[in-house]
Amino acid sequence: MARAFADISFTDSVKAAQSLYGSRESNRSFELADDPRNTLGEAEAQFIAERDSLYQATVGENGWPYVQHRGGAAGFIKVLDERTMGYADFRGNRQYISVGNMNADDRISLIFMDYPNQRRLKIWGRAKVVHEHENPALIARLEDPNYRARIERAVIIHVEAYEWNCPQHITRRFTEAEVRETLAPLIAENEQLKSRLVTGVEKITHMGDGELALVVSGIRQLTPRIRAYELRSATGEDLPTVKAGAHLKIPVLMQDGSTELRHYSICSNPSRRDLYEIAVLKEENGRGGSQRIHELIELGMTLHCAKSENHFQLENTPQSVVLIAGGIGITAIKPMAQSLAAQKIHFELHYAGRSKSQMAFADRLQREFGQVFYGYYSDQSSRLDVKQLLSNSSPDSHIYVCGPQRLIDAVYSTAQSLGIDKSRLHSERFTVTEHTNDKPFTVQLARSQKTIEVLESESLLEAMEAAGVKTEFDCRVGNCGMCAVKVINGDVEHRDNVLSAADKNEGLMCACISRATSETLVLDI
Repeated sequence: MARAFADISFTDSVKAAQSLYGSRESNRSFELADDPRNTLGEAEAQFIAERDSLYQATVGENGWPYVQHRGGAAGFIKVLDERTMGYADFRGNRQYISVGNMNADDRISLIFMDYPNQRRLKIWGRAKVVHEHENPALIARLEDPNYRARIERAVIIHVEAYEWNCPQHITRRFTEAEVRETLAPLIAENEQLKSRLVTGVEKITHMGDGELALVVSGIRQLTPRIRAYELRSATGEDLPTVKAGAHLKIPVLMQDGSTELRHYSICSNPSRRDLYEIAVLKEENGRGGSQRIHELIELGMTLHCAKSENHFQLENTPQSVVLIAGGIGITAIKPMAQSLAAQKIHFELHYAGRSKSQMAFADRLQREFGQVFYGYYSDQSSRLDVKQLLSNSSPDSHIYVCGPQRLIDAVYSTAQSLGIDKSRLHSERFTVTEHTNDKPFTVQLARSQKTIEVLESESLLEAMEAAGVKTEFDCRVGNCGMCAVKVINGDVEHRDNVLSAADKNEGLMCACISRATSETLVLDI
C-alpha cells in the first residue's frame, strides 16, 4: 500500500526526476507506507478548523494551473466527514476562474499554512460546485453566523490524499491578534512602570545580598509566558566557570516585602564566561516568585546572587546520551546539548510541550542540532513515546530528563520495566510537587518532644516551618538534600533525586518532598 498522494503525484516523469537527482530511494518509503493517508483524522480536522486562509490550485482546459488565495474567519472551510470538506463561496471579482476550472476538471489541490508554528498540510481532492437550490441543507451547514453575506454556491471537496510537509523554509509570520498576545506581558509591564512613575513609587535597583553581583543586561520575551534574562558581572570581569546543569539562586522581592530565593538553571552555553542567561516561566498559580520576577526585574538592575551550584551534572565519560525535556525543563537540558556537541559526544535531544509557540528555544535548537533534535507538540497530536524512546536507546547511553514530575516518573518507571540500570538515569525537577493525592500523617520529634500534623496539601518541611521548627533547606524540590532529616521509626516514600541508597538505609529523608506511608513518623529532632 502506498501513500495516496504518492499514487497521484509520483508519475513516471516525477520518478525519473527523483532518479536523476538521487532521491528515488528515499522517496520509496512513501510507496511502501501502511497508512494511505486519504481519510482525515482528528489532527487534520482540528488543523483545518483553526485556519483562516488557504491556497487553492485548479487546472484550466488549456492545461494552465490557477492558484487562488482564499480567506475567511477561522474554520470557514469545514470538515464534513473523514473524506469530505466544503466551504461557502461568496461573490468576488466575478471572473469565476476557479469555478469554471472545477466544472471542466474536478481535480483540486489545497495548501493550509500555519506560519507561527511552521506547519503545512497539503490536500488533493475532487471538487464539485453545489448551488443552494440543489442542496439548501448543505449550504446551511457551511454558513458562518457572524458573516451574513449571501452565499452564491458551495464548493465540496472529496479528499483523495493528504500529506504533512517539512517545516523547513516556512517563514514564521504572525497575525495582529498573535502579536498582541505575545506583546501583552510587555505592555502590561510598561503600564506598571508608568504607574510607578506617576505614583512616585521608588525604583528598585538592587535585590538580594549574595556575593555574586550580576547586572541585568538584556531581557527577551521568548514566548508569551517565558522571559529570558541576560546577566553579566557588575565588575566587568569574567563570570565563574559553570558546567551544564548549574543553577543560580535569584533573589526575589516578594509582595510582603520579604526577599526569597528562587532556583533557575543557567541556560546559556557553558562555554561562555561573559554572561549567564536564565529563562523564567510566569506561573499564574505558583508561589508568586516568577510573577514578581516578571514584574520587577528590569534592565540595569543588580541581583546579588549566591555562586552557582550544580546538582544535575553530566557524567564525565558517557559514550551516548539521551536528553529529554518537558516544557520549561529545557533550560537545564539546552546547555547539556551544547556541551555534548562541543565534546563531539553522540546525543539525541527530545523536547515535548503543548505547542511550539509556547516552547522556549524550540526553533533555535532545531536549527542548531538538526537531525538529533526531536520536537513533540501536543497541539499537533505529536506525543513523546517514552517506551519506544528508551527501548531504542543504546545499552551504554545515559539518560537525562528534566521537566514535570509526571514525565520524570514515566521515564523512571519505563526504564525499570525495560531493565535499564538506574545508575544511567539522571533527573531534575523544576516545580514543587503538588500534594493532590497524598494522605496526612503525624510526625513526632523525639528530642524536642513535639508532635506535628502534616496535611495532605503540604510537605513535611512546610508543616515544620509552620510549627516553628527550624531546619536547613534550599531547593524545596528534592534536588539538593539540604533538608534531609533522620527518621527513627516509620515508613517513608522517597521522592527526591539526591539521596543515595546508603543515605536512605541510614534513615535519611528529604523533608521538602518525601512523605510517610505509615500513619506516624518519628524524627531525630
